[in-house]
Amino acid sequence: MNRTKAEIVREYGPFPGVDQVHGVTFDGSNIWFAAGGSINAIDPSSGETVRTLDVAGHAGTAFDGKYLFQIAEDRIHKIDPTTGKVLATIPAPGAGGDSGMAWAEGSLWVGQYRSRKIHQVDPETGKVLRVIESNRFVTGVTWVDGELWHGTWEGDESELRHVDPKTGEVLEQIEMPQGTGVSGLESNGSDQFFCGGGRSGVIRAVRRKKK
Repeated sequence: MNRTKAEIVREYGPFPGVDQVHGVTFDGSNIWFAAGGSINAIDPSSGETVRTLDVAGHAGTAFDGKYLFQIAEDRIHKIDPTTGKVLATIPAPGAGGDSGMAWAEGSLWVGQYRSRKIHQVDPETGKVLRVIESNRFVTGVTWVDGELWHGTWEGDESELRHVDPKTGEVLEQIEMPQGTGVSGLESNGSDQFFCGGGRSGVIRAVRRKKK
């Protein structure tokens, strides 16, 4: 298994009025992050906040190419990113113990923090289609180039892990610096991961070495 040290290439934030960064996603142009009482979009070039949606955002955030999906307590809301309107709601698989969330292959992939699991979820019904077990607390979840990655955060230690989506086997690990937590996780689809920093209120961009 390949273990490397994270190379942090940029930090965004802290942001005015934001105490904590929860879920993180990327729409191809902007980085979106959940901040408890709102979802915010930032320009990755300038680091400036360009949009704020007045909707609850307590954990993972995902983008399916058109809509945002956001965990709010024990529910997942489908949100129009233009208006902020909640279009549909399904139950979250962890019933409030949920963490990160990603969109891939027509499904939502939802982390369950303390239960150390990732659930593949039908976005229309909330039905759990598959459960992947981890041996560490699961925070953010993302897919890139057909690879499933998730964040871990226990004590002062955090990692980004590439795992086999069928077996949960850890294939690759990127160790974050001591004391640097990972809450949300998203890829830019290429050479960077965006990592929510929890109560630090920042988002860190970590280099992803392409195969």
